[in-house]
Amino acid sequence: MTASLDIAPALGAALSARGYDTLTPVQAAMLELRARGRDLLVSAQTGSGKTVAFGIAMAAELLGEAERFGDAGTPLGLVIAPTRELAMQVRRELEWLYAEAGARIASCVGGMDMRTERRALEQGAHIVVGTPGRLRDHITRGALDLSSLRAVVLDEADEMLDLGFKEDLEFILSESPDDRRTLLFSATVPAPIEALARKFQKRAERLEIASEGDQHEDIEYRTILVAPSERDAAVVNTLLHFDAANALVFCSTREAVKRLAARLGNRGFRVVSLSGELSQAERSNALQWMRDGRARVCVATDVAARGIDLPNLDLVIHADLPSNPETLLHRSGRTGRAGRKGVCALIVPHHRRGSANRLLRTAGLKAEPMQAPGAADIDVLIRQRVLDNPALGDEATPEELALGADLVARYGAERIAASLVKQLVAQYPSPEELSDGAPAPYDPKTGERPQTRFESGTWFVVSVGRKKRAEPRWLLPLICKAGNVTKAAIGSIRILEDETRFEVAPDKAEAYAAAIARPGAVEKGVTISPLSDDAPPAPPREQRPSFRDKPRPKKHFDKKPPASAPGAARAEKRKLKKARKKLKAE
Repeated sequence: MTASLDIAPALGAALSARGYDTLTPVQAAMLELRARGRDLLVSAQTGSGKTVAFGIAMAAELLGEAERFGDAGTPLGLVIAPTRELAMQVRRELEWLYAEAGARIASCVGGMDMRTERRALEQGAHIVVGTPGRLRDHITRGALDLSSLRAVVLDEADEMLDLGFKEDLEFILSESPDDRRTLLFSATVPAPIEALARKFQKRAERLEIASEGDQHEDIEYRTILVAPSERDAAVVNTLLHFDAANALVFCSTREAVKRLAARLGNRGFRVVSLSGELSQAERSNALQWMRDGRARVCVATDVAARGIDLPNLDLVIHADLPSNPETLLHRSGRTGRAGRKGVCALIVPHHRRGSANRLLRTAGLKAEPMQAPGAADIDVLIRQRVLDNPALGDEATPEELALGADLVARYGAERIAASLVKQLVAQYPSPEELSDGAPAPYDPKTGERPQTRFESGTWFVVSVGRKKRAEPRWLLPLICKAGNVTKAAIGSIRILEDETRFEVAPDKAEAYAAAIARPGAVEKGVTISPLSDDAPPAPPREQRPSFRDKPRPKKHFDKKPPASAPGAARAEKRKLKKARKKLKAE
């Protein structure tokens, strides 16, 4: 392994056993002469191998000249992380990295039993990993003694400041020995990070490992345009299209996570969810299911945008567009980590095309437009995957060959092959049917769209009208969703007393009629059907009689009631009060 002579022997052995042939740039930078023994302010992109980097960097202070740690007492190293998930991930990384050195590592994170953590600290630890709030609690209660610290690492320092941990960090660092080594790692280095470095670091060496231009170079970005009502269906087909070993799907709210995770589970995906409303145990279990292969899809809010490192995470899907470029980068950075390639797909409703383009442009990213994969496309891919199944090429044992011969003799080769195909295809959930309606072309320079009106459309009728307070803002999405079309395929909409008649483009009418005939296509209590040929379309709005033209019966509330004496008195009192305020102001 490159630079193995400059790494502590125990760590070098662990890296070789883990398959590290070469170090990433941020890891190699820790071995440069200018970085050795110095306080460091390191800016490096997410997924660049920072955990192993600072594990290598602080080994000299923790081990000294020894090859292994002695008995554990008060901690020698401290790593502070912004979230529970990141802290636990850091602990797992340091455990295998320092396993040959005999390190005992303890964690102190929110959501865990403090008594268990206190007992671990009393038994002794060489390295402690924790979140700012919980570490401060243990220090103030006397459970965590920092007097022997030789190295402190602040991981994702910018995120810790964003989350409001500034006071906790300053408290922890002020309780540490002055001669400690302080390593500060951050994706960005804004002014507050520089101020923190000046206050708690001594002659820190600044290392900028990744520039803004080459971030996420291992991630392939795709934008997938879909009808607004078909977002979930597009997520299903995108998962089937890429068939990633592990996939992470981001939604903007907890409710959206619950709904999409339930739908994916119903379709046959092995799925878990991750959001802020889950307990720490539930979040840990969800991540463990992804790591050991019991689940392949995780639907999450932005709680998973930082610090979650899942093995073989080859696909990130933005089911809901992120609110800003920083969130986009952190979400997408869960894949394409440490030299691995990854794909990031943005599901973009037609009306959000401009927002998606601005988001990518601001983040400095380029995405390739991709047509939403349809059911026919997915079927072709699944067929090819069945043909290329690696298990079919494995060497068979004599016993297996003998059993295979008996099966062929009894059932025939074609029947056995068909049964095998059925089993292999059943492993994949069924794809969704997507509409092929494209959005109206848009000229970003003029902001104009071409006229989409059409003539001689086919008329349909929906069983709600003015009596049920029908209005276009909720009728149009209902009509489009029922027939799997975009609003460009809908012409005139004429709301009558008991029903609403609408026009569908001639080239979409046949498919629309077939779509609404499917069970469950229309909401419960509503029906849509073609308008009979002998029923004329409703007259245009300007030709319809207005309700204002109808004589209204006189009722008791048509006459304005006289003001009551108490009401008149209250009004007079208010006038006097205003007059007094005006005089006082003058």
